[in-house]
Amino acid sequence: MSEPTIDPKLMETIVSLCKRRGFIFPSSDIYGGLASAWDYGPLGSELKNRIQKFWWREMTQLHDNIVGIDAAIMMHPKVWEASGHIENFDDLMAEDTVTNERFRFDHLTPEQQSTMTSPAGNPLSAPRRFNLMFKTHVGAVEDSASVVFLRPETAQGIYVNFKNVVQTSRVKVPFGIAQVGKAFRNEIVTKNFIFRTVEFEQMEMQYFVHPSEDEKWFDYWMAQRMEYYAKLGIRPDCLRFHEHGPDELAHYAKKAFDIEYLFPFGWNELEGIHNRTDFDLSRHAEFSGKDLTYLDDVKGERFLPYIVETSAGLTRTVLMVLADAYEEEEAGEGDVRTVLRFHPDLAPITVGVFPLVKKDGIAEVARKIERELREDFSSFYDQGGAIGRRYRRQDEIGTPYCVTVDYQTKDDNTVTLRFRDSMEQIRIPVSQIGERIRQGTREYTRVGT
Repeated sequence: MSEPTIDPKLMETIVSLCKRRGFIFPSSDIYGGLASAWDYGPLGSELKNRIQKFWWREMTQLHDNIVGIDAAIMMHPKVWEASGHIENFDDLMAEDTVTNERFRFDHLTPEQQSTMTSPAGNPLSAPRRFNLMFKTHVGAVEDSASVVFLRPETAQGIYVNFKNVVQTSRVKVPFGIAQVGKAFRNEIVTKNFIFRTVEFEQMEMQYFVHPSEDEKWFDYWMAQRMEYYAKLGIRPDCLRFHEHGPDELAHYAKKAFDIEYLFPFGWNELEGIHNRTDFDLSRHAEFSGKDLTYLDDVKGERFLPYIVETSAGLTRTVLMVLADAYEEEEAGEGDVRTVLRFHPDLAPITVGVFPLVKKDGIAEVARKIERELREDFSSFYDQGGAIGRRYRRQDEIGTPYCVTVDYQTKDDNTVTLRFRDSMEQIRIPVSQIGERIRQGTREYTRVGT
């Protein structure tokens, strides 16, 4: 594989592919769409769900000290006072006085900030604070007492349930609480397809540790999270750490690193790893009046745990997986094969089943095989067009395995199994299809890595 480079045109290609093949559509498309909102189609919803399942297994099933919760989107408004979101969760916004285009002030160049000019060279309005939380009301009367917010992050639902989890799950520090859920931010600027949107999903795990061991566990989770992306089959040279400097650290953070991915539009944050100290639990204890300390009944010590946070964007991960998987390769005589090299565990369709011809009972045999495979795999049946075109259609949506049923199948009960990445084809008994797919998935290695 060649060294990865920034390719802005790739974004246009991916957006087009996503709509054409049913991965992602503009929200309310028949009405012209809604800026910064997207709908996940048949293939996109499968891809997103499989990424979530992969993450959940990695963060809960494979650990004996991490449990999961699913907290409500709307929470008591004092949660956001305690967390600092009402006070601190805003950006400076400036507006082009000619075009009325709005910009995050910190995203402008130093020269544009000092001269108060927009990227178009027009005068900018004075910067003003813009809170990113969506406000709404609960109940029949809209007044100050009925105000609630759509959560701008999922982490607070974990912190306010810390005591509940400790009391009901018999967990011992160090332990983690994981959650996947939607969050909402009224962003000034949304861009780059599903990278930055007002409605998105997060995959977060908050790890509660003794204050004396925060550095040890911070280093541990940095290594674990980077290793996770290798398991996803992501190209390692497209990933890097970025440490937050003093001017970048959030108000709650003692230390913070981002895992960045080289998207087609450049290096950008994929996941954050933060040492949040005891900021969150101490603030919620203060604002709620509840004791949130943890009692180590072996040592007889009571303390507020420090928190090491791993927070990944599910929707950003979908974009990363699409961008990382997309390849075009020469297929001879000027032909180009488009292929999405998804890890088999992430592919929306695991196996396609094709009859070589529709007649002589071949199609009926193929349908029977597809129905049997459906019990264990996401399968797809296709009998339309030349077999080569059917392979190409599956390559373009990332299907790792294809099974072709032909006349020989009726004679000896064997089929052709084709592998997406190498395009190798082997002849195997029908009874071995499932095991060969499972074996290929267990042993999967990204081509060229």
